[in-house]
Amino acid sequence: MNIINVILQNPWLLGITINTILLAIALLLPKKLLTVMGYLNAWILGVVVWGCLQWQGYLVVMFYFLVGSAITKVGMAQKMAEGIAEKREGVRSVENVWGSALIAFICALGYGFTDSGDDFFLIAYVASFATKLSDTCASEIGKAYGKRTFLITTLQPVARGTEGAISLEGTITGIIASGAIALLGYLTNLINPIGIVICLISAFIATNLESVIGATLQEKIDWLTNEIVNIINTFLGAVIATMLLLLYHVTFT
Repeated sequence: MNIINVILQNPWLLGITINTILLAIALLLPKKLLTVMGYLNAWILGVVVWGCLQWQGYLVVMFYFLVGSAITKVGMAQKMAEGIAEKREGVRSVENVWGSALIAFICALGYGFTDSGDDFFLIAYVASFATKLSDTCASEIGKAYGKRTFLITTLQPVARGTEGAISLEGTITGIIASGAIALLGYLTNLINPIGIVICLISAFIATNLESVIGATLQEKIDWLTNEIVNIINTFLGAVIATMLLLLYHVTFT
């Protein structure tokens, strides 16, 4: 019982225990959402998030992971037939883990190991995942159900799956997805009601900026892979959110 009490009272030990149990279960399940190395890196991410943000921050990253993985599977047969599906039929690996969560990982560490700027780290954390889930849902739903897709820079019709393409169906789904993450952040006391609005705005702007990058630069620069673009995307979401929060503090407090 003493060991159990020690674990329960130490967020880092508790994070290690919970993530190790979940890792073992995930590796034993026949249906995989991540590769083995993807799971091991997700373990590191999960331990740090729990250690720094406890269950509240962990719930946000788990929500992103589960919803993002599920949405990737939507219309998979059709997307594979058209050659626009995620590689490995949506099974994610190391690059996907850190492409999606590197900025949130840094925000969690910033919150856990600094004595100031807590509100900014928290809203940046939530906004980064709101941005990434918005991007994932907009892209995957657009590829599966987008009736008309347009290049964001010219608004000319393009084929589904084109880098930088947007659709009404995808855009609406992306807004709903970012709102869900923001609401979860509020319900877990990571952000306040103003934070919900800030996350929605920052996710929308960052997701569309990511589409601009995809339409103008991604195919021209070899190192600008999807994962690098994802890091840029979540970084933009986090930075915009912190700037909006700073503007709010300066204006209204």
